[in-house]
Amino acid sequence: MRTPPTLGKVYLVGAGPGAADLITVRGARLLEQADIVFHDALVEPEMLELCKQAIKVPVGKRCGKLSSAQHFINKRLIDAAQQYNIIVRLKGGDPMLFGRADEEIQALKGSGIAVEVVPGITAALAAAASIGQSLTLRGVSRSVAFVTLAQATEDTQDAHAILPIQNPSADTLVYYMGRKDAAKIAQRLIDQNAPHIHTTPVQIMEAVSTPRERLWSSTLGQLAQGKADSWFESSSPALIMVGQALQNTSLNLERSSSKIDNGLQDSLLLTHGRRRA
Repeated sequence: MRTPPTLGKVYLVGAGPGAADLITVRGARLLEQADIVFHDALVEPEMLELCKQAIKVPVGKRCGKLSSAQHFINKRLIDAAQQYNIIVRLKGGDPMLFGRADEEIQALKGSGIAVEVVPGITAALAAAASIGQSLTLRGVSRSVAFVTLAQATEDTQDAHAILPIQNPSADTLVYYMGRKDAAKIAQRLIDQNAPHIHTTPVQIMEAVSTPRERLWSSTLGQLAQGKADSWFESSSPALIMVGQALQNTSLNLERSSSKIDNGLQDSLLLTHGRRRA
């Protein structure tokens, strides 16, 4: 009787927000042991230095850009488990937050392949740490909502943003992958709330924790007027944070090496380097 082949184990590892030294110790150890690593486009090159011995396979998954279809990624993970012992699926941020981890987990389990999730620091928490402002604040913000408007379409390999009928009810809102619809997001929030909400603080972080990190600091009204549209860098992931808990960010500007762009008038533009592993 023929003995069935021994299948490898797949680890869905969170790479964190960007900086290579912000991955978890467990995640770094798995990269050092991996036979093959399937990584997202948002994973920094320095992160891949942790797995020099492994076969590295890029699978895209950048909002609005061409990438591998999810069903194709699932198949490649299943095929890899039949050839290798340790397979790492390296995802930006945390695998369980807007990472489509559930689809990969179900596909792997359905094929009898062991899978384990290793969490990572999601961009919202790294952004709050970077600007020195908590997303919650006693007496001001008791709730936080993480929101994405992006909805991938496998047929066109594109991504389209669909504005929800009603924004989440939370004191602080953090929008992932909302760059294309930043002004619409702001206007919808203003329309659905009291008029004074246009003065609500907005912080937009790009390329959090990397040397390319930038901060746009203004108000919901300014964002609705499209003031940030020309500021965005299309090749960098952006995070939009909205809420009164973010109102004191300007007090922390002197702590970082920063540059103010007078062309933004009421807004502030920060650029500064971040640590590298």
